[in-house]
Amino acid sequence: MAKDNIKLTSSEIGTLWGQYVNGTAVDTVNKYMLSIIEDEKIKSVFEDAIETFAKQKQQLTTFLEKDGFPIPIGFSESDLNKGTKRLFSDIFCLHYLHIMTLHGVLGHTTSLTTSVRKDLRYFYDSCDNDGKRMYHQTTELLLEKGHFQRDPYFYPNTNPEFIEGNKFLDGFFGEKRPLAATEIVALSQNMKKKILGKALSIGFSQVTKSEEIRKFLKTAQKVSDEQIQSFGKILHGDNLPIPMSWETEVTDSQDAPFSDKLMLYHVGFLLQAAQSYHGAGLSSAMRIDLVTTYEKIILKNLTVTKDWFDIMTNNKWLEQPPLSPNRKEIAKDK
Repeated sequence: MAKDNIKLTSSEIGTLWGQYVNGTAVDTVNKYMLSIIEDEKIKSVFEDAIETFAKQKQQLTTFLEKDGFPIPIGFSESDLNKGTKRLFSDIFCLHYLHIMTLHGVLGHTTSLTTSVRKDLRYFYDSCDNDGKRMYHQTTELLLEKGHFQRDPYFYPNTNPEFIEGNKFLDGFFGEKRPLAATEIVALSQNMKKKILGKALSIGFSQVTKSEEIRKFLKTAQKVSDEQIQSFGKILHGDNLPIPMSWETEVTDSQDAPFSDKLMLYHVGFLLQAAQSYHGAGLSSAMRIDLVTTYEKIILKNLTVTKDWFDIMTNNKWLEQPPLSPNRKEIAKDK
């Protein structure tokens, strides 16, 4: 079989489908933010992001159509309410693009490692390069604006050291050891993403017209806040700085710039994506209090995600990804 005629595998279809739906959601938010941003440098980065995804979207469409798969509905201009009041500050928009770029880089890398076909591998490799370029741009601009929040600094040890005994694992009884650098990586990443999720939940709860969705968004906001406090308490216990919140970068507008479908989907996407970061934090945690904190957060997020799923499906807003063949149905007598 010619290499150009090799069919997509289930994993390749799944990543293409996910990249399209998630990409169109973020792209719609980016287009709104571009329309309200006043800072020319920040505006330029958003223009780059929108132009980059337009090219990626075209290629994603080509891959799916070539193998006969329907193009997902995803999100589009129909989910964007033009001419609405400003909901976010310029700096919040830049923080948003920075964090979503981190999600994008991880998604592209995962898609690359599950792809075998050469054209897909090269496509995701280029997407990864696009994401890394955007990461550098947003980081440099946040540094220039004085809004990049660096992780805690450490003082170097004189020599390498080895773990001795079970004291390294303690966290409930006796004296807790200081946090390890490998544990702080996950704590910092999780906190920054939850701070974004909380701020978006606050903004979206102000503008949605649905009481049901507002109630859910307030719950998501409360849960995010509780989890931020849990992580912050651990950092505070080691006299380490806690990342700043972004609630003040959300205006008092009650004018919805997005459809309820897009706002609810976006919060759900962040909840689901967070679970992979929680898992990474759990796997790197070697202090008992950290382990139990991650376990509680993972279980709580599963409950909140179930509520999100129910609202999305009841409104017929959740697209179904391609499914494997139902052999029982196919084998039924005609």
